Amino acid sequence: METLSRNWGWVVLRGIAAIVFGVLTFFQPGITLAALVMMFGAYSLADGVFMIVWAIANRHGEPAWFPLVIGGVLGIAAGIVSFFFPAITTVALLMIIAAWAIAIGVTTIVAAMRLRKEITGEWRLVLSGLLSVGLGVILVAAPGVGALAMVLWIGGCAIASGILQIALGFRLRSWGRVHSAGLAHAS
Repeated sequence: METLSRNWGWVVLRGIAAIVFGVLTFFQPGITLAALVMMFGAYSLADGVFMIVWAIANRHGEPAWFPLVIGGVLGIAAGIVSFFFPAITTVALLMIIAAWAIAIGVTTIVAAMRLRKEITGEWRLVLSGLLSVGLGVILVAAPGVGALAMVLWIGGCAIASGILQIALGFRLRSWGRVHSAGLAHAS
């Protein structure tokens, strides 16, 4: 928990990136598929890099770091596929986004379950993971949804997930301040 609370900024940064991506999708509802592919690729790549850096920086003595690395690698892979195959069909894009959302959601839920005994408010992380899994399941179940509906779903999920991640980041910061003050007081 001390490692997580010292690195709360990475969680907040991931949340900000998600919100920026989500807001961009709402301001450009008529976005073309090619632009969506590039936006998703950039977001997925940045999110994957942030997740890997955070996981590796906190790997010592933290057994839950490896699922985060896997999630980060999957995010980077989804971003690279998006950049190198821009003519991808809508259905293929939906499946890439769905697989990525489900993988990120599952790894987020796993991380929350491992943290539940350490922090309160881990439900925010669980909810963020459930939102990602839900988005993935919806996209798999209804691949024929229009590009505009897809943009709005993805944007809404990104904004909600980002808000929850920022809240968790600040909760981690508060936990760190309380516990470091308690340790200083005990000395």
